[in-house]
Amino acid sequence: MAFVKQLPMISPQEYQNWKPAPPESAEQQVVLAASPARSPIGNADAGLRAIYQYMCVTCHTIPGTVNGTPNVGPSLDGIASRRYIGGVLLNTPDNMVRWLSNPQAVDPMSGMPNLGLREQDARDIAAYLYTLKDSK
Repeated sequence: MAFVKQLPMISPQEYQNWKPAPPESAEQQVVLAASPARSPIGNADAGLRAIYQYMCVTCHTIPGTVNGTPNVGPSLDGIASRRYIGGVLLNTPDNMVRWLSNPQAVDPMSGMPNLGLREQDARDIAAYLYTLKDSK
């Protein structure tokens, strides 16, 4: 957890130079991969519904949704393939949920408002956003 708190303060070069210790055994790798904390716990279909409920489409162009003419937030096309969320957090499922839950807690200068998402809604929206891979 301490590393996650420090993450917004390290440079991309410092992060690239950091190498986590590999798991000691193949069995440990399977346990880590299956850990709920390491994967989004959400339902992409419910996430799509939540995107409309919280009116995300009023600010963002989101593939798979009916959009108006959003021009405030960036397009979320390919967000699953981006390295960073909001330009400040490494793109991981836990960080996506953290960002969606309270963007100003991560970056007080963010234009994205705190929408008061329930945690499960944030997880579901994250699950949907992770279906939006770069088409390149």
